[in-house]
Parts: sequence; C-alpha cells; structure tokens
Amino acid sequence: MNRRESKSVTATLPAGVEAPVFAEPWQAEAFAMTVALHDKGLFSWREWADALSVEVKKPRAASDGHDYYEHWLAALEKVLSAKGVAGKGDVDALAAAWERAAHATPHGKPILLENDPSPTEGRGGPTG
Repeated sequence: MNRRESKSVTATLPAGVEAPVFAEPWQAEAFAMTVALHDKGLFSWREWADALSVEVKKPRAASDGHDYYEHWLAALEKVLSAKGVAGKGDVDALAAAWERAAHATPHGKPILLENDPSPTEGRGGPTG
C-alpha cells in the first residue's frame, strides 16, 4: 500500500477508528524485529532511541514523517552492524535473495527464500 492508498483507506474507516499504524507489511515486520531483538537483549531502548534519533534527524528526512519507517529500518540495520550481528553486505545479500525469490515465485504463492534461483549470488559463491 502506498501513501495515496493509505489515505483512501483512512477516509473509509468508521468514525472513531484511527488510521492503521503501518502503511505496509514490511513496516510492521521491521517494528516486530526491533522489539524481538530488544527482548533478546541485543540492545537497550536507550541505544535504540539514539540510533533512530540519528536517522530521523538527517537532513534528507521528510518533514511530514512519511518516511519514518525507512529511517526505522536504517537504524535497525546500523544497530545490527554495530553489534556484529549482520553487516551491511549481509543485509544487502539477504535482501537481494528475497527479491530474487519473490520474482521466481508464482503469483499467489508464498515467497520462500528457498525459491531463490541463485542462492549463492552475492554470498561468496561462484557468482558472487
């Protein structure tokens, strides 16, 4: 769902019902991953708040906040890298694998990483 679609959904909600918190599923997933990683003790809420604050204060941040979860995701990636969990290259390689799997998955079927037609691409294999 894009921003325009989100506004149309909001316009059709019954009176007294607020807009959805997440405009797209990936935003909810990024939020859930952050909470789960905090619950596992990977970082404190202070560390998280500091990392997110750095991202949302960048000059490229939208003044209306429509890009908030993009900053959320960038902060999560930086925390994962700083903690030695997953570096930028690891995150980029996994994202590319999911993208390839999505393109290789028939419409209406679940996207599974196992559907990646080039599982070694970008991960140190023969093509990466």
